[in-house]
Amino acid sequence: MIIVMEENASEEQVVKVVDRLVNLGFDIHRSTGARYTILGAVGSRLADIRSLELLDGVQKVVRVSSPYKLAARSFKPEGTRIRVKDVVIGGDQVVLMAGPGVIESREQIEVIADALAKKGVRALCGSAFRSSSDPFGFQGLAEEGLKILREMTDRHMMLAVSEVTDVAQLNLFVKFVDIIQVGARNVQNFALLKELAKLNKPVILTRGVSSTIEETLMSADYLMISGNHQVIICESGIRTFETYTSLTLDVSSIPIIKKLSHLPVIADPSRGTGRRDKVPPMARAVVAAGADGLLIEVHHDPEHALCDAAQSLTLEQFDKLAGQLRVTASAVERKL
Repeated sequence: MIIVMEENASEEQVVKVVDRLVNLGFDIHRSTGARYTILGAVGSRLADIRSLELLDGVQKVVRVSSPYKLAARSFKPEGTRIRVKDVVIGGDQVVLMAGPGVIESREQIEVIADALAKKGVRALCGSAFRSSSDPFGFQGLAEEGLKILREMTDRHMMLAVSEVTDVAQLNLFVKFVDIIQVGARNVQNFALLKELAKLNKPVILTRGVSSTIEETLMSADYLMISGNHQVIICESGIRTFETYTSLTLDVSSIPIIKKLSHLPVIADPSRGTGRRDKVPPMARAVVAAGADGLLIEVHHDPEHALCDAAQSLTLEQFDKLAGQLRVTASAVERKL
């Protein structure tokens, strides 16, 4: 249930409405916009809308029919902007996040970070704990990888983005990472989401390969109901009957999620296609569709990468793509 306060509602009136809702058994989540204060009341208990609408300072009360409440567009109609240091995700700028799929060595990440920083990339991505179905493949550098990532991002004044795979890793991520990514395999790992919600860190929530949009937004509610409203939805492909690409990047999900939810939406065309020759056209497509950012895998020597070689762009390919994306962003009245 959403309670929209009047534009000139006083703080005392807001507090009285909150107290009334708490007494009725609801959990309250407050969103203060430029003009209105909106209260999200989450709970299964029924309440008489008319009695709430008669409270001083209340403009209207809206029942939310969708199973997700806090991620719904009605909770924050103007949309959410997430600020991490000097980077804003969900604003006018399309934010580029790029880096190797997995941090392999200090030398590797130094070369890539230096090249990306010169191209204006604001966030450096790299996994230290690899989430893979191959038990014999490279599993990442663990804590050492996160330390290297932090060192490189501090050197180039970039944000550090990395994927968490287990609750036990959270102490390290709090120390070394600016934006924590939840991969597709963990989108419904509710124990992990509950612990992440306790941290004051933005979270990229990746849609599962078999998850519906509704299920993804319900997972976002898991983070938000526990206190973390800094949630970014990532579309990285779903499993269909097509086998040419590793997954099918669902470009249509971007405008759909932006209509249903106030949360920023980004896309990962690297994992979504699994082929570097398909990354540029899909990257241009998701920017045109309204994505607030991109996750792109880049490697200085992809032919000798320890994993995910086929989906990683070369530095030269990324440079060319960045120029194309500036044109695409401008065409849809965005900046890169």
